[in-house]
Amino acid sequence: MGRVTERRKVLRIRDGAVSTRPDTLVAEEPLEIRLDGRPIAITMRTPGDDFALAAGFLVSEGVLATASDVLNIVYCAGATGGGGSNTYNVVDVKTAPHVVVPDITLERNVYTTSSCGLCGKASLDAVRTTARWPIADTPPVRVEPELLSALPDRLRAAQRVFDRTGGLHAAALFSEDGELLDVREDVGRHNAVDKLVGRALTNGELPLSRTILLVSGRASFELAQKAVMAGIPMLAAVSAPSSLAVDLAAETGLTLVGFLRGSSMNVYAGEDRIALRTAAARG
Repeated sequence: MGRVTERRKVLRIRDGAVSTRPDTLVAEEPLEIRLDGRPIAITMRTPGDDFALAAGFLVSEGVLATASDVLNIVYCAGATGGGGSNTYNVVDVKTAPHVVVPDITLERNVYTTSSCGLCGKASLDAVRTTARWPIADTPPVRVEPELLSALPDRLRAAQRVFDRTGGLHAAALFSEDGELLDVREDVGRHNAVDKLVGRALTNGELPLSRTILLVSGRASFELAQKAVMAGIPMLAAVSAPSSLAVDLAAETGLTLVGFLRGSSMNVYAGEDRIALRTAAARG
């Protein structure tokens, strides 16, 4: 199986001094996701947690909801590299007989990149799959700004591979009390979220209705969609959200927080879950 990191020789220039040295880089390899033998997506990812990534992707597509929806997930033995070795870059998710696969999932057959997530989506309506667990119907979760402010540092402290490479995104699930429940790293933040959701599916923890999802970088429409499809009521990002992410959050009741840095943050939707002090709210 592919490694999470790889070593490369680099020319280093520091204050005019030139030297050569090995550098640790994050690995990036393609992963083809098949559904009952049919290719449906290719994503560029950091190897590791591939089964969880595939399962989480299919949760966001509206295919999977419980662990019983999956018969098994396997690496395809026919996907071989030089010398007939398995590349471990093709995963097949075999679903239970009761699972109904949405037509849009089979029709799209998409290519994804580590930077932007799913590409080639024909329209906004094509990716607004029906949420199994409407966020507006979940028990109320209220979080104080001070708790949110502490989460980025907790995420950063848990990023083991980032410390060695500086080249990974991360996604973390926190409880409403700020407890770190799980964290995944990947060259693509959408993959990191899929790995979190896929692990939750396998552990029988969906919907994640009393959790906070924190992502490094920006909050795209796709990340908002993944949160909604997993029943996550609050998505926070250390950078900016996109306009479509804000629109989706407003429509579904998702709390969307951006620019979460220190004690500062912007709340773009779902502000009712932010427990503001009365005086501060009036100000």
